[in-house]
Amino acid sequence: MKILIVSKFFYNRGGAEVVAIGTRSLLQDNGHEVRVFAMDYPKNLAIEDRQGYASQVSFNGKGSKIKAALRTLGRGDVKQAAIKVLDDFNPDVVHLHNVHSYLSPVIAELAHERGIRVVWTLHDYKLVCPAYTFRRPQGEICRDCLGGGKSGVLRHLCMKSKLSASLLAYLEARAWNRERLNRITDVFIPPSHFMGDIMVAEGIPQDKIRVLCNFIDPPKLEVLEKEPVREHGDGYFCYIGRLSVEKGVPTLLEAAKRAGVCLKVAGNGPLLDEMKERYGDVKKIDFLGKLNANEVAHLLNGADASVITSEWYENNPLSVIESLCAGVPVIGARIGGIPELIESTSGLLYPSGNVEALTDIFRTFCSHTFNRADIARESRVRFCRETHYEKLMKIYKNDF
Repeated sequence: MKILIVSKFFYNRGGAEVVAIGTRSLLQDNGHEVRVFAMDYPKNLAIEDRQGYASQVSFNGKGSKIKAALRTLGRGDVKQAAIKVLDDFNPDVVHLHNVHSYLSPVIAELAHERGIRVVWTLHDYKLVCPAYTFRRPQGEICRDCLGGGKSGVLRHLCMKSKLSASLLAYLEARAWNRERLNRITDVFIPPSHFMGDIMVAEGIPQDKIRVLCNFIDPPKLEVLEKEPVREHGDGYFCYIGRLSVEKGVPTLLEAAKRAGVCLKVAGNGPLLDEMKERYGDVKKIDFLGKLNANEVAHLLNGADASVITSEWYENNPLSVIESLCAGVPVIGARIGGIPELIESTSGLLYPSGNVEALTDIFRTFCSHTFNRADIARESRVRFCRETHYEKLMKIYKNDF
């Protein structure tokens, strides 16, 4: 088959891009002809088919803001670039990942008009929340834009706390409304049932929803497999990820401090300096900064458990999948799609944002027994690329 992968960025920027890049490799390794359509961005991977990308736009500066605003609506040169790649490649399937703002879904509309099958992996909630995450600028979860109206993004200034950015997000949501996206998309692929249920409740037909969990990419798995699965950890917990409010980092650090446990924190983010100032003197909390893949694997291998403390509707976090494939139990917040990944034999759940509950889990964790070898073995089957590929092919071929 000829498959066009569409992603506004094509480098390891975040989980969505990691999945898009991994999907390209997966398809190529199985003999398919694959091209990529993205925004031309300096950090994009230097692959052979990037000459047909849409031009780069920026939301900074008056002149560039106008071009970028038109881009969100699918107008200007992005439409011409999309027409050209469809003409040149003539794919059997167009597979969208994150496309809003810097590309727009215009290529899906053009593909649909040509009778090309369109599938769309949903990495966030942009289709039903103009601000992507169901969070207001102050941090609280918000569902005001569910039910059809999108004016909540204006009332709460959800985009960057600015009227101009929030107005653009509102206009974008009105332009690419549910009815239009339903018409031009054959299948939506939410990686979690939680997200799928929200989409159905918002009017996307159930028969257009196919839940497909993320998979672990072979290079990542190879790094994890270099560290032999251990029977026990070394007496510390670890957090690997972005240090930000929506990730629940303040809850994590306060609970670790109260429980008096050893916690190793790997990653950077907007809260790094504030958290270092507040908890840097706590002897059992270490801030490690950003680690490379080998360092992450070593950190995971020695941990009693990894912790994911999200306080937003986390979808299908790769950090949980990677921890489980390493044989490491996961302490997870009971929110979004996280509970779908963690079973009683592979970790523990607590109410998201509840410091007391997380503190109690830290204090009593040693009373729980987990078979780390079983966790690794079962997870490497559950999240393997071969299983993902088989299910993806059924979606591409409409073979259910």
